[in-house]
Amino acid sequence: MIKLLSYPISFIYYVFFGLALVVFHPIQWFCFNVFGPKVHEKSVYALQFSLMLCAHILGTRFSWDNPHKIDTNRPLIIVANHQSLHDIYPLTWYLRKHHPKFISKIELGKGIPSVSYNLRHGGAALIDRKNPRQSLPALMQFGERVEKNHYAAVIFPEGTRSKDGTPKSFQTKGLEILFKKVPSALVVPVTINNSWKMFRYGKFPMGLGNHLKFTVHKPLDLAIFVNKQELIDNVETTIKKGIKH
Repeated sequence: MIKLLSYPISFIYYVFFGLALVVFHPIQWFCFNVFGPKVHEKSVYALQFSLMLCAHILGTRFSWDNPHKIDTNRPLIIVANHQSLHDIYPLTWYLRKHHPKFISKIELGKGIPSVSYNLRHGGAALIDRKNPRQSLPALMQFGERVEKNHYAAVIFPEGTRSKDGTPKSFQTKGLEILFKKVPSALVVPVTINNSWKMFRYGKFPMGLGNHLKFTVHKPLDLAIFVNKQELIDNVETTIKKGIKH
């Protein structure tokens, strides 16, 4: 019964979701080209909030559990598990005061209204995972931008989304590069729960009535860890312990 009900509701959702992307594409272009990157960034945050409103059509709720006061004057490395594309816009909205920038596959840099424009112009790292000659320099340059501007680099070390919420093993190369290029960073583990349920039936229809939970764990000062593998293991364990099945 719930799945049957989801068909018309999902159709309405996709109409509004697509409309938000189409409407905000020229808004982003105008903000970036007329007023510059800072105003463009604000338009991006407005888009993320709009996408959260669209998700409410599906009965989606969001909660952000962050008991920690995180310094806004230091670069951050946000490390999170990855369950679906619905991880992205809530993270961007809730982390907006830290200027979050994502590491994304290069294919997303073209063809998607609003999303592709922001990835190309908003400070993200677009990497070709099949081409180390492209991806490694792109990650290094990204890390240098994060360090210089006190951004928050967001990385999903699993490398791909978990379709049932079960976490995959972390791939450490990207983290190792960020650790070298953002030496003054705080490393912030974040556990995401229930995002995968948005696609429990596939891309259509959508899952209804999901509660997406984002839990921010204690930030770790990168500089105090001599053994970086110990830090990676610590972060991976912390994130995975917070995942509910």
